[in-house]
Amino acid sequence: DEGYPPLRIAVNLSARQFNQKNLLEPIFRALRSTGYQAEHLELEITESLIMQGTGKTIAILEEISAAGIRVSLDDFGTGYSSLSYLKRFPIDTVKIDRSFVRDIHTDPNDAAITSAIIAMAHSLKLSVIAEGVETVEQLAFLREQGCEEYQGYFYSPPLPADEIVRFMTRR
Repeated sequence: DEGYPPLRIAVNLSARQFNQKNLLEPIFRALRSTGYQAEHLELEITESLIMQGTGKTIAILEEISAAGIRVSLDDFGTGYSSLSYLKRFPIDTVKIDRSFVRDIHTDPNDAAITSAIIAMAHSLKLSVIAEGVETVEQLAFLREQGCEEYQGYFYSPPLPADEIVRFMTRR
């Protein structure tokens, strides 16, 4: 504890990990051993994984949600998908894929798609994270559209854990 508020930690789950028999046991064990609160953990799953849409998938997502862990839908908009899962599954956040963000200030189609994703997510009471933000122009557009969170080299490249406090201190 360096005097900073708790950070949200986002962890990508592969389909293989998601479908493991006792997925949540090691997660709960890690939360107990570190004292980290479940509400600060976010598990990221892909559209293709959620498109399996089995009863088991729904049950796992509901168990994750009931534990207070957030669920994020990663790479949103890149796969062939049905929007119905946004209302059927307990999802908290959609992450707009970097392929839409990259050219939003020069490509009207990317700008329109990104704006539509943000508006739709907000209508469904979902948070939005934009991936791949690298320029002030991208950031300005996303802010103007109401996107709440951003990831990308505009802020920082990925950092090892021991460099995060140093990074935050410089900010």
